[in-house]
Amino acid sequence: MVRFNEKNEIIKEEDYQAILVGLQLGEDISYSMEELSGLAQAAGVTVLGQMIQSLEKPNSATLIGKGKVEELAQMCANMEADTVIFNEELSGMQLRNLEESLSVRVIDRTILILDIFAARATSKEGKLQVELAQLQYRLPRLTGFGKSLSRLGGGIGTRGPGEKKLETDRRHVAGRMDDIKKELARIKNTRSVQRTQREKAQIPVVALVGYTNSGKSALMNRLLSMSEKEDKAVKEKDMLFATLDTQQRSIQLENNFEFILIDTVGFVSKLPHSLVEAFKATLEEVNYADLLLHVVDGSYENYDFHIDVTNRVIDEIGAGGKEKIMVYNKLDLIQELPVDATECECVFVSAKYGDHIDELLAKVREKLFASRVRAALLIPYDRGELSSYLCEKAIVHGMDYKEEGTLFDVELSEIDYNRLKKYDTV
Repeated sequence: MVRFNEKNEIIKEEDYQAILVGLQLGEDISYSMEELSGLAQAAGVTVLGQMIQSLEKPNSATLIGKGKVEELAQMCANMEADTVIFNEELSGMQLRNLEESLSVRVIDRTILILDIFAARATSKEGKLQVELAQLQYRLPRLTGFGKSLSRLGGGIGTRGPGEKKLETDRRHVAGRMDDIKKELARIKNTRSVQRTQREKAQIPVVALVGYTNSGKSALMNRLLSMSEKEDKAVKEKDMLFATLDTQQRSIQLENNFEFILIDTVGFVSKLPHSLVEAFKATLEEVNYADLLLHVVDGSYENYDFHIDVTNRVIDEIGAGGKEKIMVYNKLDLIQELPVDATECECVFVSAKYGDHIDELLAKVREKLFASRVRAALLIPYDRGELSSYLCEKAIVHGMDYKEEGTLFDVELSEIDYNRLKKYDTV
């Protein structure tokens, strides 16, 4: 983990030894706890052990029962843990009570995820979105935060925006939130202009969505390499939330097959609502996409859990009705195909090695360009700009130079055809 001074500057690396705690209210939480362990490791935390308690309802004061709190305190002392990470979101009062009883730093899943996002955000927009999410989470808990907030630069959960102000000046926090929202609105307007330009150019948009670490960035880089744009590669790493900032790249293949590919932030179960709200401006790009590629780690045993979580987030941002193709990635690690490809709109690929990427592109092309019109257009020689446009934007099957002009055998969009149909020789 990283510690920060009052100027928000890194001062030293710090290791944390943590115990994970989960509350089971009926349904199995083993997947969620496994993921919590992965999140902790992504934040540089060493996981010493875990505790799970089954209850009918949470304890309002400490989330888990009094006896379990005492057992947990003994566990922390015996294992020399300095941090306890709860799988559930804690109230300010619960945070304070638990820290008083355990005498160690206590954080919850939301603080952990926000901390990871704060460490990984690189763009101005990404940093602003994370800061807004942190402030939205912390504002109602100012009176309850203990070690998680009171000591400046105290570790997990204190990364980011002016912690010393958060305890004493609610108006400062509210004002900062308003400033961030205004700045994000300006960035959103800029993105809206860019989107309008794309729409005028009639370039379709494909958005990559999926669970974190499913291989979305790797797939984008594979498609870029096929488009001979390796220099435009995005960061990819085998870890949770390796990249946060939305990336856009133009994919240009043979026959003027072109589309904009958008790589979005990966999803995770129990994604903090404040984070979803803060990133909605970025995630709205998904709503404007013509097609979604839902990337799934096909090698993960409980892949259906990842699919369900991703679908819930997609529904939450209003893109649940979008047409999509299921892309089961990491074929090189799959022993047995998880589903029958003949019974679903899906494809199995290996972004790492390039297996079946051509099959995926064929499906994408079918979805995006199925409505194209094939026509024979005779373009006069004095309309050279139209000939250039067709060569750049249409699929040209043949050209023949006639006395009246150039005869094109082309496939083009319905919009382009309606604009140029007066040149149709049929």
